[in-house]
Amino acid sequence: MSPGMQASESQAGAPMAAGVALQAMRRRVRLSRVAVWTVIAAGPIALCVAIASTPTTVQAATEAKPTTVRTAAAADPGGYAQLFVSAWLRSSADDATTAQARLAQSLAPDVDLPTPAADAQSGPQSVTAVRSAQSGSGGWLVTVAAQYADGSVRYYTVPVAAGRDGASFTVTGAPGVVAGPGRAAVPASPYGVGVPDGDLSTAVGQFLAAYLTGAGEVDRFLAPGVNLPAVSPAPYTAVSVQQVSAVEQAAAAGQVPGDGTTVRVLAQVEARDSGGRWPLAYELTLRARSGRWEIAALQSGTTQDGGAR
Repeated sequence: MSPGMQASESQAGAPMAAGVALQAMRRRVRLSRVAVWTVIAAGPIALCVAIASTPTTVQAATEAKPTTVRTAAAADPGGYAQLFVSAWLRSSADDATTAQARLAQSLAPDVDLPTPAADAQSGPQSVTAVRSAQSGSGGWLVTVAAQYADGSVRYYTVPVAAGRDGASFTVTGAPGVVAGPGRAAVPASPYGVGVPDGDLSTAVGQFLAAYLTGAGEVDRFLAPGVNLPAVSPAPYTAVSVQQVSAVEQAAAAGQVPGDGTTVRVLAQVEARDSGGRWPLAYELTLRARSGRWEIAALQSGTTQDGGAR
C-alpha cells in the first residue's frame, strides 16, 4: 500500500477510535449511576432486613433522680446571747471563780465582767432573746431583754460571731443597753361579724369544755376526718364562752346552713381552776353537717391525720 493510502486510512481511523472511546466512557458513567441508585435503593431494604434479623435489646433509661443540695443555714445565735447575758448579769469581777462568772467568760473570753454594788438588786428573774439580726459576714446583733423582780425590763444588744458551720458562736464584745422595741400597729381584726347565742356558740362552748376540762368526749364535736386530742391532763375545771365573732356572715344565721358551709370564728372564753380565772381566746373553723355545727380545725391546737378533710 502506498504511503498516501496508509496516511488516509490512519486519518480516517482516528475519528472512529475517538468515537469508540467516547461511547465507552458514556457507558461507564451510566453504569456508575445505576450502581449508585441501586445502592441507595437497597439501603433501606438492607437496613430493614438487618433490623428484622438482629435481636434488639431495649433498656429503659434510668430516671434521673433530682439532686438535693444542702446548704448550711445561718443558725440564729439568740439562745447563745441569752445565756451569756444571764450569766454576765449574775457575775462579778470581784469573784471571777463563781459558776456564773466562769460561764460568762467561756462564752465571751474578751469581755470584762461587771462589778455590781453591794446593795444592788439581785440578778434578773428572766432573760429572753427578743430579736436577732445579721450584721455582716458571720456576724449577728442579738437584742436580749432582762426582766427584774420589780417589773422593770432592760434591753441589751450583744454582738455574736458565728462559725461557717452554724454550730459555733462567740460573743465578741460587751453588751450595750438600748431602748426596747417599739409597739407595732395592729391590723383590724377579720372577725367583724357578731355571733349571737345559738347553735354555733353552743357548739363552740361544748367543744372547748371537753377540750380543756375533760367534760365529755372531744370526738363527738369534730367533723369527719379530724383528730384533735384534748389537753391532758385537763388544766381547768370550768370553761364559759364570753363572746364569739366570725369572719363569714353565715355564722350569724339563726339556723344551721346547708351541709359543707364553713365559717371561721374567734371565741373569747373564761377558764377557771383552783388558781383563779383565766381569759383565753381560740380561733376555730366550723363546718355545717346534718343540721349541726362541727369543729373542723383549731388554729392553736394540734391536728393530726391530715387535719380537716
